[in-house]
Amino acid sequence: MAEPSTDTAGGASNIAAGADFFNAMFKRGEIWLAAGLMVILTSLVIPIPPLMVDFGLSISITFSVVVLMTVLFIGKPLEFSSFPTVLLIATLLRLALNLGTTRLVLTHGNEGTNAAGHVVEAFANMVMGGDFIIGVIVFAILTIVNFVVITKGSGRIAEVAARFTLDAMPGKQMAIDADLSSGLIDEDTARKRRKELEDESGFFGSMDGAAKFVRGDAIAGLVITFINAIGGITIGAFRHDMPVMAAADSYVRLTIGDGLVTQIPALLVSVAAGLLVSKSTAAGTTDKALFSQLSRNPAALGLAASVMATLAVIPGMPFFPFAILSGLAGFSAYTSSQKRQGIEAEEAAAQIAAAKPPPVAEDPIGRALSIDMIRLELGYALLPIINSETGQRLTDQIKGLRRQLASDMGFILPAVRIQDNLQLPPNTYVLRIKEIESGRGELRPGMLLVMDPKGAPISLPGENTHEPTFGLPAMWVDGAYREESLFKGYTVVDPPTVITTHLTEIIKDNMSELLSYAETQKLLDEMGKDQQKLVSDVIPSQITLGGLQRVLQNLLAERVSVRDLPSILEGICEAAPVTRNLSIISEHVRTRLARQISSANTGDMGYIPLLTLSPEWEQAFIESLTGDGEEKRLAMPPTKLHQFIQAVKQAYEKQATMGEAPVLLTSPVIRPYVRSIIERFRPSTTVLSQNEIYAKAKIKTLGQI
Repeated sequence: MAEPSTDTAGGASNIAAGADFFNAMFKRGEIWLAAGLMVILTSLVIPIPPLMVDFGLSISITFSVVVLMTVLFIGKPLEFSSFPTVLLIATLLRLALNLGTTRLVLTHGNEGTNAAGHVVEAFANMVMGGDFIIGVIVFAILTIVNFVVITKGSGRIAEVAARFTLDAMPGKQMAIDADLSSGLIDEDTARKRRKELEDESGFFGSMDGAAKFVRGDAIAGLVITFINAIGGITIGAFRHDMPVMAAADSYVRLTIGDGLVTQIPALLVSVAAGLLVSKSTAAGTTDKALFSQLSRNPAALGLAASVMATLAVIPGMPFFPFAILSGLAGFSAYTSSQKRQGIEAEEAAAQIAAAKPPPVAEDPIGRALSIDMIRLELGYALLPIINSETGQRLTDQIKGLRRQLASDMGFILPAVRIQDNLQLPPNTYVLRIKEIESGRGELRPGMLLVMDPKGAPISLPGENTHEPTFGLPAMWVDGAYREESLFKGYTVVDPPTVITTHLTEIIKDNMSELLSYAETQKLLDEMGKDQQKLVSDVIPSQITLGGLQRVLQNLLAERVSVRDLPSILEGICEAAPVTRNLSIISEHVRTRLARQISSANTGDMGYIPLLTLSPEWEQAFIESLTGDGEEKRLAMPPTKLHQFIQAVKQAYEKQATMGEAPVLLTSPVIRPYVRSIIERFRPSTTVLSQNEIYAKAKIKTLGQI
């Protein structure tokens, strides 16, 4: 088989390349627009044949009709924001066609009525009806209507609209900023409204200038027609030796036809400009805005029908036109009245339905199985503090608390449900974790809780009480004593802050129970993309999701933040191949978090205050451990255990009198067991092992147990 020649293959590739080039050019709208404008500008100086004149005039008429129809069907002026540009292009196109037809009329006007093309001839014959004087009168009327009525009116509307739009711009901008500040709209909506405001001011400013195009176009059409008529008669009479009336009939017929074929598109564009600027306050398409407002008042239509009926029966007046119009107006008044009554009935029914309380829907039985993770129940006298106008609102404080705990501890707490409970005393509140009561207290709305940091009696008139969170002596005093209390160095808190403080401590004590399986999965899902490889390597090959949940709960139980989740997963990855005991894995993770734990326990003086466990107690705990490997447990005799508890209490009470809250330091082997004992009577005491003290952390030993 013969192979295809190189020339044939090269030709095919050239054809394909050319096709791709033309396809790319066809899709470039800006290139076609630039080419069209260059053709229009070129035709201003280069003569064009009658065929191209006919084609151009057809384009001008079609383009004007399209512009008018577009204006009729848009909902608001900004939907046609390119109208000034369209107006300029249409004006330039008509000017180029005017010059082209002028050349043809003056050059070949003596040859007949088709000298400037068939479109000009058709308009001349259709309007003039064989008499060029009729054509002059019709052209003059169209020009006057366009120039004096439509163009001047639309220009004035555009000028006033532009002025008032620019004057109202600062007020509208302030209204947008006010809505954004009050929370009625978000940032995206505000940005969108500002953009619409800028577009609106720019559009009406452009329309003010574009109105000058319309007016100038009308003047230019009138002047060109006058020049063509005078110039044509002069050329016909003196150059072609035509009789004056014959020259006038030929050249004026062509001139008026040319003027009409350009003036009618100008009239359409002028009407479109007038409609566009006059509907600036009407919403919807032109027909909806027009007919809905005309038919809004049935009485006006009824009176119009009566006037038309009266005119129909007057002697000398034509009966049928006025009778038909009277019937149409009366029918419109009736239908509009019926429609209005129907709308009023629907509105009344809607108001009645809104006034009636909606039927109470029965909750599904399954709702009884749901559990509130955190719930705050209030007596009826405490309900005003939820949205108090004075001071910070309780709901805002709870939002801030959730945000703060998320930052400190590393996961977002469930929402706090607030509800009233008529079974409670009026001034009592109850905090529930998983619907189990975890704390309660009493408040005095409108009063302040005052405490002395030194524990001394408070020398103010009021009601003695105890602060509900820590049980410290306190007093409820009237709000008028706020300044005096602060002057005396007392701690002053309002009722919402009392609840928030109590809720904070309750949540911290029960945080491990609030970390659910779903919340654990959410923590993993919210980790960055660069950490997902670590997650996939650890879960579930090294540890299950439930195992990770348990490790995180062990950390949260001792108020260790789990925000550094990558380090926690790395610690699990190190310990999981050696042991499956979650307690041992948790201890290893604590070692990886030594820097974080040491920083959290560093005091204001820049060091970690420590109480160490004596070697005797260290040995006692080690000897009390029974079992091997992962089955070890503490089996200390009760008397020995009681002695240890008393020793810890005495040591911490001594440090408390000196204003210290030290950390108890033990060996890594017994730390979990010491913590399990101390958390029963001093849950806020931190117990660390030597491995959890960061190498660069400063420490200060205050004593020994």
